[in-house]
Amino acid sequence: MTATSAADLISAEALEEEERPPSAIRAVLQSTEGRVGLGIGLIVLFVIVFGRFFTPYPPNAIQVGPSAAGPSWSHLLGTDALGRDVVSRLLVGGGAIILIPLVAVTIAWLVGLTLGMLGVYRGGIVDFLISRFLDLLLTLPPLLIVLTLIGGAGTSNVVLVVSLMLVYTPRMGRIARGATQAVITSEYVQAAQARGERTLVILFREVLPNIISPTVADYVLRITYGVIFIATLNFLGLGVQPPKADWGVMIHDHYGFFNIAPVATLAPAAAIALLSISLNLIADALTQHVTQAHREVVPL
Repeated sequence: MTATSAADLISAEALEEEERPPSAIRAVLQSTEGRVGLGIGLIVLFVIVFGRFFTPYPPNAIQVGPSAAGPSWSHLLGTDALGRDVVSRLLVGGGAIILIPLVAVTIAWLVGLTLGMLGVYRGGIVDFLISRFLDLLLTLPPLLIVLTLIGGAGTSNVVLVVSLMLVYTPRMGRIARGATQAVITSEYVQAAQARGERTLVILFREVLPNIISPTVADYVLRITYGVIFIATLNFLGLGVQPPKADWGVMIHDHYGFFNIAPVATLAPAAAIALLSISLNLIADALTQHVTQAHREVVPL
């Protein structure tokens, strides 16, 4: 290889690297909002994952203390109306709140990404059918989708995952479609086509890395919405059912005794709020990263 061809190759690689947006993970770690959100999120996640190993009482055991009592040395956050320890239930009550949105939004993200990228890449009738399918799902009210599935299949984690997936797939698909339109004509995509690469290889090896930042920002934000959505369903009795410990169920069970034992209601509400705040901060950091990257690529 001659010196000229080697230099051209290095220049081409450098140009391709400049076209590709920087790492989304690095954007979170370099941002104050991202670091704060990540720190809070890790603390809440630690409680959700490992809290069950530190419960002072069985979470569902009744009358381990006086009914609707305030905080004490024996019960740091008090007890609920059935005499169950609030700390014990709080430590094990976050599983469904984060797991169901995480699974559902991840599936919706993968499906939405695939449909959005495929529609733009193929164009024509394929793009038309995918776009109309996403538009049809967007016209359906989220609560109607959830109530229809729960009414037909009953309440279960699978039904909640499917419901949330159907709600967020079209929204995430539209984001992916818009991001793909901005990179589908790039030189690295054309080079892959010239090499005869298969469609899925081009989409996931060439297109996906270059739209990952905006889609990940939307992904984190949708998890935040999912957390609030599932907590609301659990509060309304449409999700996790008593006596299972769950933060949304705990708020429902305790809000009638707020004047007597407010901590039993405020503790799970604060846990949901902290989880939502952490996810929002991470999403804000990613959104700022995407905006800055866009300004650097397309100067105003």
